[in-house]
Amino acid sequence: QRQLVESGGGSVQAGGSLRLSCVGSGYNSQVPFIGWFRQAPGKEREGIAVIGSDGGTIYADSVQGRFTISRDNDKHTLYLQMSNLRPEDTAMYYCATLTTRTLNSKFASTWGQGTQVTVSS
Repeated sequence: QRQLVESGGGSVQAGGSLRLSCVGSGYNSQVPFIGWFRQAPGKEREGIAVIGSDGGTIYADSVQGRFTISRDNDKHTLYLQMSNLRPEDTAMYYCATLTTRTLNSKFASTWGQGTQVTVSS
């Protein structure tokens, strides 16, 4: 059974906003790092944002200033607030735990099933 479950995806117009959530036993205050990744058809999986248990964050250049990652330890929930969405943001979005502060998916330990985000112009 999956330890992480994403939700909040959907179809929006360019310039719109969405908030993704990731919930599960795979996320709690003990997890050192957890982040968001995305993958479009025919493209490699891309790390876009990671947050540590200390609150420190890193972002991919492509989303810097538009996306915000946060975590609510009491609710065992990870969030990704996305604003000023662009068609190039269209992808399946996944959350995952990691062993270090990195956007490299090779360091991910567990994954959710993904939630689709589609941005039209």
